[in-house]
Formats: sequence, structure tokens, C-alpha cells
Amino acid sequence: MAEDSDLEKTESATPRRLQKAREEGQVARSRELSTFALLAAGFYGVWGLSGQIGDHLEAMLRASFAFNHASTFDTNRMLSGAGSAAREGLYALLPILGLTGAAALLAPMALGGWQLSAKGLEPKFSRLNPVEGLGRIFSINGPIQLGMSIAKTLVVGLIGGTAIWNRREAFLALATQPLHLALANSVHLIAVCCGMTVAGMFAVAALDVPYQLWQFHKKLRMTKEEVKREHRESEGDPHIKGKIRQQQRAIARRRMMAQVPKADVVVTNPTHFAVALQYTDGEMRAPKVVAKGVNLVAARIRELAAEHNVPLLEAPPLARALYHNVELNREIPGPLYGAVAEVLAWVYQLRRFRTEGGAVPVAPTELDVPAELDKGGISDDDAAEDADDAAEEAADTLDPTGDDTNNANKGASA
Repeated sequence: MAEDSDLEKTESATPRRLQKAREEGQVARSRELSTFALLAAGFYGVWGLSGQIGDHLEAMLRASFAFNHASTFDTNRMLSGAGSAAREGLYALLPILGLTGAAALLAPMALGGWQLSAKGLEPKFSRLNPVEGLGRIFSINGPIQLGMSIAKTLVVGLIGGTAIWNRREAFLALATQPLHLALANSVHLIAVCCGMTVAGMFAVAALDVPYQLWQFHKKLRMTKEEVKREHRESEGDPHIKGKIRQQQRAIARRRMMAQVPKADVVVTNPTHFAVALQYTDGEMRAPKVVAKGVNLVAARIRELAAEHNVPLLEAPPLARALYHNVELNREIPGPLYGAVAEVLAWVYQLRRFRTEGGAVPVAPTELDVPAELDKGGISDDDAAEDADDAAEEAADTLDPTGDDTNNANKGASA
């Protein structure tokens, strides 16, 4: 059942899927919206420009009905008159053609935007397959489209028929009116009926647009497996990325461990934390942290420090404060200057004792560490880091060479 549910397209299309569909020429379209826009542009264009159109038509008719005996046998004058009539007719229709053309271009942009795609022009022989054609006809969309076409015809016909029926007396009265008045009233009645028909098309388009948007997004729905696969393709395989990050941390940690022998002192918890400090007079403004770690990494830092005769100082509050508040290769904050200064003074005394002898210097114990910097304990992030340390320690054991480049390549190929 779980596999069957995964195969169902229940997930909304991702932005990448929508963009891909758009590149392939698949956008939401409503024929009814385009039809309404064309009818509205044509009707209201004729209504608003009726005076200008009438002037051109009048000029065309006057020129066409003008007659004299000389022009009857003059071929050039006949062609010139036909050209003038065609020009006046073009001037009369040009505004309407411009309005309807603009409506045909702008109507699709209102819904799915203007989209030019060469893929939509590519020949697809599957469209010639009669089996697939019958499948589309007898699919669920066939009855829906047929029902919408019938509903559209009924709505428009009902509105237009109602408009004519309600004005039937006015239409019958045209026969009793003078010619000029009958022409004016007939044009008015026709315009009103056409306007109501266009309003009916608006109602049809208002119903069709939400349906087409729903149908478009339904068609682009994805299965859960498709969403996961797309995420892996765009973001990369999380397992490989995890391996790469793990190797990057291992490389950074080995570089950090290489700084431990150069440190002046290692401050410990003594078991959970270890922080290596270094200070060069005249080159550094303040001591900086060159290595730090918890648990296994802390143990390794202590081992390296012991192997290279780097002094170890057990100062739990200071070790925790340095670990939680100072990043690698960063100088210590001002509130810790006093405590670290005492530690370095002990280190210098210890160096003098090792070279010159004398009394053994006493390690500082009461260090002034602000309470707000001593967080205490091990956080969840430290525990997770310790788990990574354990895995990387095992990898280092299997690969004792510690070659950074080889290990990075292994992590990427894994």
C-alpha cells in the first residue's frame, strides 16, 4: 500500500517542474478567456469608434456610387476608384483589427504569460496515434469539455435570447418608424443585445479560468518519489554530501592537530575538553586558540601535547569558556585576558625551570573566569561532533598515511 501511495501524484509541482513545463511550452490557457477578449474588443471597438468608422464607410460609398459617362470607359479611373474604396475600407477596419489583435495577444498573458517555445513546434508522431486519440476523446476530460461547451452555448444563448425577447416590442416597432429613426434605433438595439452577449461570455470565462488553472496544476502534480529525485538532482545526493563534509572535517582536524606541537599550553577539563593556546610576543595582539576539541579529539590533543612536551594545565572553567566562546585561530576575548595571562606566566616560569632549574612553579588554580562564559557540560552539538570524531578516528586508523587529497577523493567517490 505504501508503494501504491507513492506512485500517486499527490504532491504539488515544484518550482523547477513548473519552470521545465514552461520551457516546453506548457502553460495554463483558457480558450473562453481569449474568446471573451476578442468579442469584447471587437464590440466595444465598434461601439466607441462608430463615428470614425461611419465616416470612412460613407466616403467609400459616396465614391463607389458616384457615376459619370466618362469613367465608364476609363480603365484607369475604375482601378483608381477601386483602390480608393479599398483604402477607405481598410481605414475603417484597421482600428478594430488592431484592438482584436491586441486582445488576442494580451488575453493569454493574463493567465499564463506570453511564452515562445521551440519545443511546442516540434513534430510529435504520437499525436497521430489513433489509439491515443480515442483515449483522449473518451477520457474524463472529454465529457467535461463537452459539458462546458453545452453550458457555454446555453448561457450565451439564454442571455442573448432573453435580451431579444425583452425587446421584441421595440424590434416590431421599427417597421412603423421613419427610415432614419428606424436605422438609429435598430443599431442601438443590436448594440445592447451584443453587449449582453459579451457579458454572458464574461461569465463563461470567469468559470473557465479557475478550472483551467486547476487542471493545469493537476496535470503537473508529482509523486513523492519524483519530488525526492528532483531534490537529489538539484541539491545533490545527501549521502555523498555527508561523506564529503565528513572528509572535509577530517582534513581540517588534521591540520588543526598539526598546530598542537607549536602551542604554548593546552588547557584541559581534564577529560572532556582540551584547548591549545599560542602567543608570540610582538606578532600577536592577544593569545589565540590553535586547536580545540571534546572527548576523543581532546584526548588526541593531550597525547600530542605530551609527546611534544607542551605543558598541560587542568583548568575546567577556563577550558570550557575557551572552547565555547573562541573559534579556531581567533584571539581570546577581553574578559579572559586575566586568566590566560596567569596561565602564560606559569608557562614561562615552567620553561625557565626546565632550562635553569630551581623551584618548581606552582600551577594556577583560582583563575578568574566570568560565569557567563563558562557554560559547563557538553551540548548536543558537542555530542554529535564527538560521534563524527569517533568515525573519523576509525577512518584514520584504517588509513594511517593521513593524506588529505586521497581522503577527500575517497569521500567524493563514496
